[in-house]
Amino acid sequence: MTGAAMSAATESLAAGPSASVRRVAVIGGGTMGNGIAQVFATSGLDVELVDVKPEFVEKALGTVAKNLERVAKKQNWPAEQAPAILARIHGGTSFAAVSGCGVVVEAVSEDFAIKRKVFEELDRVAPAPAILATNTSSLSITEIAGITKRPAQVIGMHFMNPVPVMPLVEIIRGLATSDATYALTEDLTRRLGKTPVEVHDAPGFVSNRILMPMINEAAFTLMEGVASREAIDAVMKLGMNHPMGPLALADLIGLDTCLSIMEVLHRGFGDSKYRPCPLLRKRVAAGHLGRKSGRGFYEYPAS
Repeated sequence: MTGAAMSAATESLAAGPSASVRRVAVIGGGTMGNGIAQVFATSGLDVELVDVKPEFVEKALGTVAKNLERVAKKQNWPAEQAPAILARIHGGTSFAAVSGCGVVVEAVSEDFAIKRKVFEELDRVAPAPAILATNTSSLSITEIAGITKRPAQVIGMHFMNPVPVMPLVEIIRGLATSDATYALTEDLTRRLGKTPVEVHDAPGFVSNRILMPMINEAAFTLMEGVASREAIDAVMKLGMNHPMGPLALADLIGLDTCLSIMEVLHRGFGDSKYRPCPLLRKRVAAGHLGRKSGRGFYEYPAS
């Protein structure tokens, strides 16, 4: 899409409930956070990207720069387009940056204790009308909303990985989420060129309630020696037409994230079918977290 076409598309899509949103914040600059910041900036929004250390912020901005450069070459963008998008993202370590933002998206680790601290601070510093969204992949939106004094303005906005590529965003209402909050979030998602799908607040929502037990079962299959890692992934790719095998996908997601989600499912439903595979626990305990650590179910030599 050319710069002029993107601008026209953004203007036409900005006529809905989210039209007044011009500046957003993303809390957490990891794999999901930097991707979310990128799609917001690409859609013409100014972005405040906040993380706990300057080096984390710099790494996130570097990742976005590389991703934009790759997209620019692939789509033959004008020379100035990628730098202009990157310039819309302002990195920092202070939560005070959210003070002028209409929407804040939390994208920190899938750990409720960490999210609690983030939402307590966001509730304190974000403007009173601001919507506080969470990119959680499994935790209760209702419980997260209960941390704040504005539960009607808290919503789940679950992007898929890799964020710039995947079209789906699960939109999850908490028990108190207002219709106005939902309408604005849905409209904002469309402004990003994504497809919003409404789901109810339940452990794992839809995506991970279905996906993670498959990954967990693949780990059991490997642990029990039914087949090699390559064979398991080949069966699912060639036999089920999956673009990536479950073990390779787990490495992409992060084995620690997969384990956290399985624990949420197991705890939330109390059903043994969600018991995390011991091999998955062992890999995480060993620090074999997937691509981000260089080793998971597969090995990833440093480039």
